Amino acid sequence: MMAALQFPSTIFKTQKWMDDYSASDMRCGDLTEAQLKSQYRLDYISDRVDPWTLTWRSSMDRPQSMFCCNLRCQGEKITRQQCAAMLFDEFRSLSRKFSLYGPYRHLIEKMITHMQNGNGTPFRDVSLDRALKEQILRDNSEENSTRLLLKRALSRNINWDNKYYPSVKKEKLYEVISFGKLPKFDRLQDNYNGMGITVHDTWATHITIKSLHIDNNHYRAVVHYKVQDHFGLDSDDILKTKFSQFHFFRIWFVLQRYNQFDFKPFMTNMEAIVEISGGRSES
Repeated sequence: MMAALQFPSTIFKTQKWMDDYSASDMRCGDLTEAQLKSQYRLDYISDRVDPWTLTWRSSMDRPQSMFCCNLRCQGEKITRQQCAAMLFDEFRSLSRKFSLYGPYRHLIEKMITHMQNGNGTPFRDVSLDRALKEQILRDNSEENSTRLLLKRALSRNINWDNKYYPSVKKEKLYEVISFGKLPKFDRLQDNYNGMGITVHDTWATHITIKSLHIDNNHYRAVVHYKVQDHFGLDSDDILKTKFSQFHFFRIWFVLQRYNQFDFKPFMTNMEAIVEISGGRSES
């Protein structure tokens, strides 16, 4: 008899690592004012403050004003700390257009505040875990759902007569997940419910079968998904018009990458446990 696969067993890991602080979107405080202006065209960042001169902006000192740029020298001076605080307030305010409704709409403001005060520590929230579980359970695509692909692979490869999963067939589980689409938040509703702006794509995913019970030609598997994303922007992000056109992303990039601010991006951690069940007849 072949050896049985022992549980818990991690059956899938992405090529990208968990806790990869060397990733390009985890850089911070590495760009000068001159670089931000010349390479990234970030001259005008905010309607409220000018981070380059550390002055208030008036309503007349905006690109759409006929007085623009003539009154800049008259702005009231502020400290760097005041400027950063005001940029974060504007950052939070602008985030609301990306999180209009639903149970996750509060998350982006929470994560912006974590960037402001958390000094790069990882972020967890029960709402993120709930969103991940909901995404996994609601994905009913036969070709893409890792849950459904795993369900079929277990039914096909379990040794039903002896009630175990052969360890030599562990690779089959990795293969089927590789053909699917890992959980992410790039659906249409994610553009408005707060998940597209907080997570959207993901960086690393680990999938582990915690337990597998086989009886009466049926099985029940408990599967753990561990997913990690980076709350940070890299150079490629801000150079895309779809990002750079929004003050939201311009402020984010400057707060993170400007060497006078250096606010640290962070790891966003999510976990979900789902049950998968099936039978011999499905193999």
